[in-house]
Amino acid sequence: MHHAKILSVESDGTPSTTPPSSPPVRTKTENVFSRLTQNSSPAHVQKDRGSINPVTIKVQNVKAPLTCSFVAEGHSKAVLSVQATEDLLFSGSKDRTVKIWKLDRKQEISTLDGHPNNVSCVKYCERLQLVFSVSTAYIRVWDMRNTTKCIKTLSSSGLLLDSNAAASSSRTLTLPQGENPISDIALNQTSTKLYAASGNLVRVWDLNSFNCTCKLSGGPSAAVMCVCVSSKVFKDVDLVLAGSKDHYVKLFEVPLYASGCLMPRANLEPPHYDGVQSMVTDGRLLFSGSRDRSIKKWNIIQKNQVKSITNAHKDWICALDFLPRRQCLISGCRTGFLKFWKVDDCSLIAEMKAHTSPINSIATNSSHIFTASSDRTVSVWRPQGPLEQPMENAGMR
Repeated sequence: MHHAKILSVESDGTPSTTPPSSPPVRTKTENVFSRLTQNSSPAHVQKDRGSINPVTIKVQNVKAPLTCSFVAEGHSKAVLSVQATEDLLFSGSKDRTVKIWKLDRKQEISTLDGHPNNVSCVKYCERLQLVFSVSTAYIRVWDMRNTTKCIKTLSSSGLLLDSNAAASSSRTLTLPQGENPISDIALNQTSTKLYAASGNLVRVWDLNSFNCTCKLSGGPSAAVMCVCVSSKVFKDVDLVLAGSKDHYVKLFEVPLYASGCLMPRANLEPPHYDGVQSMVTDGRLLFSGSRDRSIKKWNIIQKNQVKSITNAHKDWICALDFLPRRQCLISGCRTGFLKFWKVDDCSLIAEMKAHTSPINSIATNSSHIFTASSDRTVSVWRPQGPLEQPMENAGMR
């Protein structure tokens, strides 16, 4: 399952929708990972680590589709991106850090810092045990097996740079000539390729050699805002979906040994009425969320629209994901609402106000849903009511 999102930011790196909020609660905890972070740079050990704190609600709303079990607190600014495995949580923030959380210990275990500006996207590859963090025009690559150390830096122009090339002790607002902000990244299911969207291009990185082998071009006016990948349809071919500012989702076919510049095989019709803000695919179906407040369901094999949900939310749809082992789509918007839709007919199952600030990213594992918000937190939810089904025990309880 692959999903994509982007948050619009002002020139100073601050979303205009982010309201002021009080500083997050931090709990002093034992530094259980000090032996793993010795000699690691620029990841560092903090005296005050973030913690995943239980939520006590005196009156439980039994009709709500989710109940908030925990809140991950520790970031000092808006959380823009989140990804989860069964035992780990990764969060990227406007505070220029990535935090790695151990779910069963309910605490932060490492901070990846030194980013030049906001960390707009974070991805984790379990097979390679690598973390990819996006900040401005750079993707920093961190090795979880080697004291969480930055090992490489990939640039928007396709250059492989020194591991410390983009490291910065303070916020950087300018970019070198030829570099552009990276809006989103996505891994294919075989963990052999990384796709990075910047400007009107998606660059293709080979994760064995860390060379930029190919680029996907949607046209001179089509700034790519989000990207996701399906590797399940054709053998040795990635279907890459690029959501663009020109309202279109563009479909690319990327063979195993692709090189040069590839053009879209299709522009999915009819387009949205505004820029595409978020996407998620299960391999054969694609859902796209837009600034036009609609969600579209596409069959990417037949390259056609199956359904369109107009006015799905009251604001930009910034995040989409699937609820595991249920035919359910989750959508999150700038007003802080979560909605739940049946995958087959796109009917609304339930909705709830999850945050008072924008929801920027959604992640799931087999037992929980994680929502990253501009309120500086990641909320940890369990399904209940209309969404409740037997779920595996994983990570935390």
